[in-house]
Amino acid sequence: MHLARLILQRLALGIGTLFLVSVLIFLATQALPGNAARAILGNTATPEKVAVLSRQLGLDKPVARQYAIWVSHFVSGNLGRSFVGMDQPVSQVIGQPLYNSTVLVVLAALVSVPLSIGLGTYAALRRDGRLDRAVTTSTVALAALPEFVIGILVIIILSTEVLHLFPPIARPNPSVPVYRQLDELVLPVLTLTLAVFPYITRMMRAYTIEILESEYISMARLKGLPERIVIWRHAVPNAIVPAVQGTAMQLAWLAGGIVAVEYVFAYPGIGSALISAITERDIPTIQAITLILASVYVLLNLAADIITILVTPRLRTGLR
Repeated sequence: MHLARLILQRLALGIGTLFLVSVLIFLATQALPGNAARAILGNTATPEKVAVLSRQLGLDKPVARQYAIWVSHFVSGNLGRSFVGMDQPVSQVIGQPLYNSTVLVVLAALVSVPLSIGLGTYAALRRDGRLDRAVTTSTVALAALPEFVIGILVIIILSTEVLHLFPPIARPNPSVPVYRQLDELVLPVLTLTLAVFPYITRMMRAYTIEILESEYISMARLKGLPERIVIWRHAVPNAIVPAVQGTAMQLAWLAGGIVAVEYVFAYPGIGSALISAITERDIPTIQAITLILASVYVLLNLAADIITILVTPRLRTGLR
């Protein structure tokens, strides 16, 4: 019962957070300067045409009514219709870009998370050694660089001035399977990995060192347990638990930080779609993309909370 109550509390908190975020997104798009109908009509705009188009788009309704319609449609899976392509649903506009970005994020996560956990653990086990100092220095340097700077450096080193190994622009063919054009994705995936892995590595190192200095690890060693059992059965699993939250935060960052990386590599993902929608004042598309990104962020943090509860005996049993 205690476990179910904790999970339900996290679910309720996640739903409440998404509700507040949806309100902010809607109000932010409403506060954009100018008139969307006038922007769509361009030079052909007249007061009569603007009034007719505003009525067709539902912009003449009260703000609260517009919000209620938008949220109810979003929950049911109807993202509305694009203001730019009036006959094109938003789901079609963002479908392929969303898939492209998902591929990029998943590949970056599959590379960065195991690498970070393994390197952080190994650096903690070799504390104050050469590898530990090298890992600490490199992660601090990478953490200080914005992701677009890392992307530019990656292009300079691996695609232009030094080596010519991969194309500097990532333009995968949607009709070709991903595994047959991985060379197009190497540089953006590498950039996202280098942007994320310093934080997870440093957290894993810090937590592992803290666990290794704890009393129960000292007790396990005093009992004569082999060092490999002490490390891999007692220290590392307990160090991963607090690192789960940090890892979830970094993966959630991938969902939003990918916008700048996609721009650097001209990658046709959700970031490019968002920039185009803002430029064209396509409000339904802007609302759909931002709320999807917010939902991913909330869901990843919710998953991290639930995983932490499940793997922590004190939280799972309700003991204090």
